[in-house]
Amino acid sequence: MSNAILCAVDISNPGADAKVINTAAELARLHDAQLDVVTVVPDFGMSVVGSFFNQDHHDKAMSEAKKQLNIEVSKVIGDQENAKVRHIISTGNAYDEVLKVAKEANTTLIVVGAHKPDFKDYLLGPNAARIVRHSKCSVYVVR
Repeated sequence: MSNAILCAVDISNPGADAKVINTAAELARLHDAQLDVVTVVPDFGMSVVGSFFNQDHHDKAMSEAKKQLNIEVSKVIGDQENAKVRHIISTGNAYDEVLKVAKEANTTLIVVGAHKPDFKDYLLGPNAARIVRHSKCSVYVVR
């Protein structure tokens, strides 16, 4: 089935994506696929708010995100499996960046979580819904 599976997680809420990570890892093992895990740091530089932050702030945020992603994935699948995972930190809008990373990595399956949606997005959260609509590969949504 897949040669590369991309698991998209939000590290701002530790533990919330454990089921998503576990599902992606199981699918990667089942299909002998490379597991990539991505998280996206907001790009404050694109808004008026961005003028209050310097480049050093962004670099620290990226470094901390990488550290937290590594910790989170390791907690769920263990250190040995985590060592084989490609950890990807990106900056921008979550759905845009997930789709961009998937394209660059020739991903054949994206695994995302459907978190508590607003009423207007009852079936899927806004990022998961956009990823499903615009992805060029299959998307597995974990409830």
